[in-house]
Amino acid sequence: MPDNKLTILVLLRETSDPRPPARVTARGASISDRGLRRIPNPADLAALEEALCLKDSLGATVTVLAIGPDRLDDTLRLAFSMGADRAVRFRDHGIEGGDAVADARILARIVTILAPDLLCTGNRLADRGDDPVPALAAAATAMSCITATVALVPKNERVEVERASDRGARQIVTAPLPCAILFEEVRTPRYPSVDAVTAALSGQIEKWDLTHLGLSWREIGATGAFLAAADFGVPRPDPTRVVTPDPSLPAFERILSLLSGGIKARAGKQYQLSVDGTVNGLMQVFREEGLLAEGS
Repeated sequence: MPDNKLTILVLLRETSDPRPPARVTARGASISDRGLRRIPNPADLAALEEALCLKDSLGATVTVLAIGPDRLDDTLRLAFSMGADRAVRFRDHGIEGGDAVADARILARIVTILAPDLLCTGNRLADRGDDPVPALAAAATAMSCITATVALVPKNERVEVERASDRGARQIVTAPLPCAILFEEVRTPRYPSVDAVTAALSGQIEKWDLTHLGLSWREIGATGAFLAAADFGVPRPDPTRVVTPDPSLPAFERILSLLSGGIKARAGKQYQLSVDGTVNGLMQVFREEGLLAEGS
């Protein structure tokens, strides 16, 4: 462990709740069609719990970071109630519409300013899978990055990490500080008390934008779009009842029938004609389709 207190920055992201929103009516429970809820990414909360355990045992300082709209303040207040020391939320209209590279430049700049010993976050997002942003930010700041982490032990100017490998194996990896650690969803986050939740309501959340980073949106490569892709969607078509495929059909035909929405393909016809008969038949089809003049 370093001589000074360990400083940890935890990146908290949000994901779509995999459970559909339900509402209770006089007729019973039903599923709302107004979109899915947003929840904190479970793997990120596991990373926060690991950081808070290091705070309890080693006196580390834990800062939580969220990049996005105002609704992420609820996630940061949850982190306050769990025991985080500082909360920062970054948002700037100029970066909306950027890709993972632009987001990584933002995160790398924040890491450079805060200069943590450890950058902790989840190994993947619950609804989208792997997120390249933390690894790209670590590469931009010349930090080591260890993925699939299940446990870590800080030592003198370095960290010893146990990470998951293929087929259930485990690896022990050592990396110098500062280092980025991407955690698997192993630890169960602590449940804050009512008093801690109440106290978190008055916690100060620092609001940062591009002026705090000394960057322009052109430098990070964002497009400045008014609406982000995750903030809007197209209406879903009404579900239609499909026709059950004929069980006497071959399996391949039944699969094609289901994939086509139950619409039965038109039955084809086979003709056994001579060469002259085939030519005359094709010419007749061309005339009926208006591709040939009547006298030709």
